[in-house]
Amino acid sequence: MEVPVLLPKIFDHPFTYLNNSNFTNSLKQGDIVIVPFGKKKEIGVVWDKVNSTKKKIKLKKIERKIKNLNLNTKLIKFINWFSVYNLVPKGMILKMCLGNLKNFERKKTNLLKTNLETTKYNLNKDQKNALENLAKIKNKFNVSVLLGVTGSGKTLVYFERIKKIIKENKQVLILIPEIFLTTQFKNRFKSFFGYEPSIWHSKITKKQKEEIWLSILNNDTKIVLGARSSLFLPFKNLGLIIVDEEHDSSYKQEETVIYNARDMAISRASIENIPIHLITSIPSLETFNNIIKKKYTKIELKKRYENYPLPKTRVVKIDIKKNNKKSISNETIEIVKEYLEKNNQILFFLNRRGYAPFLICKTCGFRHVCPNCSVYLTYHKISEKLICHHCGHKGEKKRLCTEKNKDCDFYMYGPGVEKVFDELKDIFPDKEIRIFSSDYLNKKKQAESFISQISERKIDILVGTQMISKGYNFPKLNCIVVIDADFSGKGYDLRTTEKNIQLYNQLSGRAGRFSNDSIIIYQTINPNHQVLKDVLENNPEKFFLNELKLRKENNLPPFSRLISLIISSNSKEYSYKGAIEIKKKIEQLNNVQILGPVESPILKKKKKFRTRLLIRSSIKNICQIQLAKILGNLKISSKIKLTVDVDPINFT
Repeated sequence: MEVPVLLPKIFDHPFTYLNNSNFTNSLKQGDIVIVPFGKKKEIGVVWDKVNSTKKKIKLKKIERKIKNLNLNTKLIKFINWFSVYNLVPKGMILKMCLGNLKNFERKKTNLLKTNLETTKYNLNKDQKNALENLAKIKNKFNVSVLLGVTGSGKTLVYFERIKKIIKENKQVLILIPEIFLTTQFKNRFKSFFGYEPSIWHSKITKKQKEEIWLSILNNDTKIVLGARSSLFLPFKNLGLIIVDEEHDSSYKQEETVIYNARDMAISRASIENIPIHLITSIPSLETFNNIIKKKYTKIELKKRYENYPLPKTRVVKIDIKKNNKKSISNETIEIVKEYLEKNNQILFFLNRRGYAPFLICKTCGFRHVCPNCSVYLTYHKISEKLICHHCGHKGEKKRLCTEKNKDCDFYMYGPGVEKVFDELKDIFPDKEIRIFSSDYLNKKKQAESFISQISERKIDILVGTQMISKGYNFPKLNCIVVIDADFSGKGYDLRTTEKNIQLYNQLSGRAGRFSNDSIIIYQTINPNHQVLKDVLENNPEKFFLNELKLRKENNLPPFSRLISLIISSNSKEYSYKGAIEIKKKIEQLNNVQILGPVESPILKKKKKFRTRLLIRSSIKNICQIQLAKILGNLKISSKIKLTVDVDPINFT
């Protein structure tokens, strides 16, 4: 009997093996088996269909079946769907499902759950109504959007919802956009449930992965808190998926296997036939559009918990000529002093890591460029290094000036978090000031310790990047300063304005969660910019309706589907020629528009020159099926690499 076995490798099809007489009657779809592959033995999964071939091949036998372990048919169906939609080989997705797990025969382990003292939370009237509405649709697929202002207690609502699901002996997956959020979230979870959730992301150890993976497969673990990759875990009895901060662009995986975890979570919920709750204070445009179309159910929390008001706003105009060496205006400093005197914490927000975006020689105008990418290097004062934030290249600041026979005299153009930090140390020498960015929180223990110090008010002033805008809850943070409220965008992303609205809404939500007196200050060179006016008006629905109108007029998502093809090569010429050849082949696609080829805005990245093609089709046209057949028959030169990005979120 022929048996299809998918291997966790780059293949898009299962290999055909012969059944072993030792388990002729017991082998079924989803079983995990050991098979010979080349000169090695590999782990594989019995798949749904034999891949027919006209070639005469001597079939090998399955060596053995791993007892009591199998993936359910719904997960197999999800992998097949994911593969078609995102144009990713099935074997690559299976690899994500199995991880790097080798010891599948480890003894069954129950992850320890320490019953801790729980805190009693009382839901207010709005929260109770929201909970009732979320629970109306039982045991079948439904997308609900829990839409609540920042600080309205959305987490408590869905915690109560989870409690009801696990009482039914079902499992729950909670997706979060950033692994740094797990620390504070875990503490809130422990306070509510009395034990820690199983946490899944790239930083946990191999042993932890094996234990959690097996525990989920055996239905011992009921709640998983995870980043994108947790979507591929082998749940035995999944009953609910939560996507927290559903609008966050971090749900888009941009490398290796490219996909949007929020969208794929909705697909998995559909295949599992279970409800999914999208949680946000300000939705993505796609989600907003689906609410309007009645595809998604909207449930609102319009007031903050305990009715604390949203922060006041102040716009401070920055005069570049007067403040070319200062990042913080005098007006801002005076307001900050008032809040510090009241024992409040302050956040200075700037979405730039390092000390300065780039250095310019005052004499010859030289700027350090990454040798691997067509971008300027960012100066990091703490390490005295110039760093590329795309490939990680590090360089030295020192350089001989071409206009004079000595070292370049560099001017630091534009502030970064380190420069703002230095200014603040001079202005507030007696205050505890710290930087909150990924460069300073690269280890789990560092992040946990730092977040605890903020919560315990051991830090007076934070200087943070975009990372701090996402879901953190700091009780004494009541004053936020946006150093450079820049709304211009880079022109690489059709969602720039949408993201700005979401970012500043989220950021303002960090302040005043337990105070009647809080403020957010926007320092900007352009106080009359329309996006800033939209932010201050705090009427995202008005913005979204206008944005949808513009998108429809220009035939852009969510009214069309975009698929980006990136052709990269060591040679600029090969990259462009490869794109032209590929375009000729895909022009046979029906009912699509093919744009390009054009050079990528960041032409060179990680030593590769990049050219782009863009396919636009009707939202109802799943052109990936046709496209996959064409690409599968392409004979691509070894000198170029083709990357496919379905539903791209940026065009760099």
